[in-house]
Order: sequence, then C-alpha cells, then structure tokens
Amino acid sequence: MSRIVLLSAAISAVLVESVVAEAPPAKELFGGMKLPSRAAPSPFGSYAKGCISGAVAIPTDGPTWQAMRLSRNRRWGHPQMIALLERFSRDAVALGWGSGILIGDISQPRGGPMLSGHASHQIGLDADIWFTPKPAQPLSPQQREDMPFTSMLDESKFLTVDRRRWTATHAQVVVQAASYPQVERVFVNPAIKKKLCDTWTGNRAVLGKIRPIYGHDAHFHIRIKCPDGAAGCQPQAAVAPGDGCDKSLAWWFTKEPWAAPKKDPNKKPPPPPKPMGLSALPKACSTVLSLDARNEMEATFRTSGGEGALPTTNAYAAPPAPATAGGAFELPAWVPVPPPRPTGL
Repeated sequence: MSRIVLLSAAISAVLVESVVAEAPPAKELFGGMKLPSRAAPSPFGSYAKGCISGAVAIPTDGPTWQAMRLSRNRRWGHPQMIALLERFSRDAVALGWGSGILIGDISQPRGGPMLSGHASHQIGLDADIWFTPKPAQPLSPQQREDMPFTSMLDESKFLTVDRRRWTATHAQVVVQAASYPQVERVFVNPAIKKKLCDTWTGNRAVLGKIRPIYGHDAHFHIRIKCPDGAAGCQPQAAVAPGDGCDKSLAWWFTKEPWAAPKKDPNKKPPPPPKPMGLSALPKACSTVLSLDARNEMEATFRTSGGEGALPTTNAYAAPPAPATAGGAFELPAWVPVPPPRPTGL
C-alpha cells in the first residue's frame, strides 16, 4: 500500500510541475489585456512586481501633451498619475518646453509585467517623459511610432552631457518634475544627474529625488508615491537625505557599474531565468485579470473646461463596484509582501 501511495504522490508532483511549466508567463497574461478592469483604482504590489485595477488612460492628445508609441497600449495609470502628468505638461510649457510634453510608457491596462522593456511600470505609478518637447505641429499616429529618441549624451565621451543639446530649460523641466510632493523619484542618466549637481543654482532641496540609473539619457522617468489608502501598494524605501551629489553619484563614474561580470571558464553557465509567473505576483492580481473590462472611452481620464481651455480639474469618477451573488465585489485589502527592493536608487 505504501508503494502505491508513494507512486501516486510522485505522479501528482509530476503533473503539478507540468501544469506550472505550461502556465503562460505573467507578461503574456498582462500584455494580452487590451482594456482595464471595471473596478475602483488600486495598485497592488511593488513598482516591479504588481498590477493595477481600475486604471485610466491619458487621452492620446491634449492641449499640452501627446502620447507616443500608441501601438504599445501603455498609456494607462492610476488617476493620480494621469492627473499629475496633465499638470506637469502645463507647468513645462510655462517653463518654455515647446508646446508641451511627449509621454512615453506609463503602464499596461491592468499593469503587470510587460512583454518588452521595463521591469517597473507595473502598478500605474511610473511614467516616462521624452527629452524632446512636443512640437507646435501635432504629430500624426505614424510619426509617434517612427520618431527616434534623442540622447542627451555626447557619444564621443564617457558619461558626458552633450552641451549642444542640453539646455537650462531641460534642467528646469526635470527639477520641476521632482518638485511635486507626490513624486517620489525622477530617474535620469548618471551624466544628467551630475550635470544638475554641477550647474543647478536654484533650490537644491529636491535634487535628492533625482536619481541616477542606467539608460534614461533620451527620457526621464517620474515615479509617484503609493496613493493614500492603497493598502495593497508596497512603497519603496525613502530617498536618503541630501541632494544626492555625493559618493553614491561618484560611484557611477568608476569602472564598477559598467564592468562585465567575471566568468569562471570551469563553471557551467546558469540556465536562463524563467519568466515571472502569475504566482509570483500579489494574489489580488489574479482577480484583476479576471474582472470585466471597461471600454476605452469610458476609462479615458477626462478634464473639465470649455473647448480649447487648458484642463484644470479632474472629472473622472470611479465606477461603482460590480455586484455579485454574494453582495458588492471588493478586491482584497492586502497582498503578500514581496522581498524588499534594493535601496539607493
């Protein structure tokens, strides 16, 4: 009898492993979602391991912004993120930033891991802004797909900003993005951070929120805090005090961050990492995937004001939670706590 039990357990284990192995990666599940869930806006998990319910889309065109790379369907985010982008777009124009901002990726309709590109941008609280101002003549959908990025770096030198491209207005726009209380971090290339450290003569209190990181030479990345009351949102560690123009920045100008990892010729190469599965995300994300969808027009963030007026207040209202046989539907108020993210970014 014991052999039969052991054999049965072994077969069950193999079947479970087979099912897990065949489950689609989380990036395919979330990347395949075209519309957001019909639920109250709520982020679940961390910036690099989570999802969002009730996301809203920024309109593809606004008085002071245009959304880029529309085919990627990544203009979705938490209403607070979208509202901030609209406000920032107006403030950027006031600083002399062309006719507005060009908005890159925010999040997918239900957040989660992406099929390509970012590790973060998963809970609707991150957004990329091009270092290219919105031109006076609106870009066509095709131009938004084809328009190349413009790096702010001098390719002939190591980690050096190109003085022919970088202007005082670029600096003002980046610092403006970091100045809002709800903004937690603004990611830029280390060379851009150093340029700000060396040249910024205004209030330096917000420079600490501008963090150096790989890439980010043709765009900068705005990250806002977890919204108040979002119990399922895991906050990132607070930025260290100071302007960040210290040893943590100097490290980027050593060989260490850019050195290729040393390889042991006698050691077998590790197997390629497995894509993140749905089970690695907060439990609430399974529910987010299963909820009914809202249509795009209904879920597009709208502002008040007459035709041609700059947006001033938000007219978005969260939809009522769908009723179920057991009463009103509610997403879980908690999620498993993922491992802590590295600090210092």
